[in-house]
Amino acid sequence: METALTRLTGVRHPIVQTGMGWVAGPRLVSATANAGALGLLASATMTLDQLRASIAEVRCRTAAPFGVNLRADAADAGERVRLIVDGGVRVASFALAPAPELIAELKEAGVVVIPSVGARRHAEKVAAWGADAVIVQGGEGGGHTGEVATSVLLPQVVDAVRIPVVAAGGFFDGRGLVAALAYGAAGVAMGTRFLLTSDSTVPDAVKARYLAAAVKDVTVTRAVDGLPHRMLRTPLVDSLENTGRTRRLLRAVRHAAAFRGLSGLTWRQLLRDGLALRHGRNLTWSQVLLAANTPMLLRSAMVDGRTDVGVMASGQVAGVIDDLPSCAELVDRVMAEAREIIGALPGTGASMRG
Repeated sequence: METALTRLTGVRHPIVQTGMGWVAGPRLVSATANAGALGLLASATMTLDQLRASIAEVRCRTAAPFGVNLRADAADAGERVRLIVDGGVRVASFALAPAPELIAELKEAGVVVIPSVGARRHAEKVAAWGADAVIVQGGEGGGHTGEVATSVLLPQVVDAVRIPVVAAGGFFDGRGLVAALAYGAAGVAMGTRFLLTSDSTVPDAVKARYLAAAVKDVTVTRAVDGLPHRMLRTPLVDSLENTGRTRRLLRAVRHAAAFRGLSGLTWRQLLRDGLALRHGRNLTWSQVLLAANTPMLLRSAMVDGRTDVGVMASGQVAGVIDDLPSCAELVDRVMAEAREIIGALPGTGASMRG
């Protein structure tokens, strides 16, 4: 199924596996790439040395195109961009709008630039700065999210920009892919659906919590880092929501110290990242400190398997997923469903080009 996304990135299928922190490592990314979709390596929770090693590992595991996702506002974003270029990575994905200079540097090196956005105006901005495509996530998506549903946000963005648009938020099967194509998207991006595969390194006990969740068990809270964050509702989330500001701030400071030790960042670099996070979001310094909760709370669940002390970012689709296929099985199934649906539509063939 050829679309503007497959032509741009060189993958066989118009499906993207998102760059989930502590989840999208070399094993998941290479399995996705070998399945013919675009895997994005999550670098925000990696040191520079870890990112360099992870890129090399993915290249050893697959000859297919893949990408790296990074925070555009990170203090060392420029160094990470150079690792992407030197590592021969096909796609650079950004969690926030990258500076025009970073976009230009990547494009000059032949790297495809695909930022992720949650609003029409953000898509228009990065398109004007030279982005090659954009991933637009509706409110159904996991992690930091907005209030506008994908079915409303997606057509707005498709109509506003002249670059390929990838739809994210609420996708898990071939029906969703066909719906996104009908809206004018060039493909779909999925996070929770790829997290719940046999190739994901997330501990089995954590996967079981996701599989047991109903749609109503996926909530949006500001208690973790001061920003709207979609995740599974657990006793820990309830506790955070009922904890006073002082105790939340003390917890955030402890987590900031722990994350500094894991990431190798200095306190000055953490402060610079905090300033970047605060800029343009009207966050108080209390909220900036609370943002230190996110990496460590996610790591506790996604790496250590501690669902009692960690949080589990999740799209609403967790409530309708009930199996753990391999990435190859998942991608094949999504594409087979999509082709069957398209082939049954009046006046269409078994394939679509867009």
